[in-house]
Amino acid sequence: MPKMKTKSSAKKRFTITGSGKIKRKHAFKSHILTKKTKKQKRNLTHSGLVHKADESNIKDQLCI
Repeated sequence: MPKMKTKSSAKKRFTITGSGKIKRKHAFKSHILTKKTKKQKRNLTHSGLVHKADESNIKDQLCI
């Protein structure tokens, strides 16, 4: 069997924390920012964690 390859898209978007959780960035912060409030843009700046229901799919993509 050949080695499993990680998905390049997942590799660029997610990182694993020390405790094993998956860290992600918020969407909707790249363009068309004029109609968004300061508060909304500020809250989108901070990173978040992936929901527990989605963790197994992402770990499969990252080959973890």
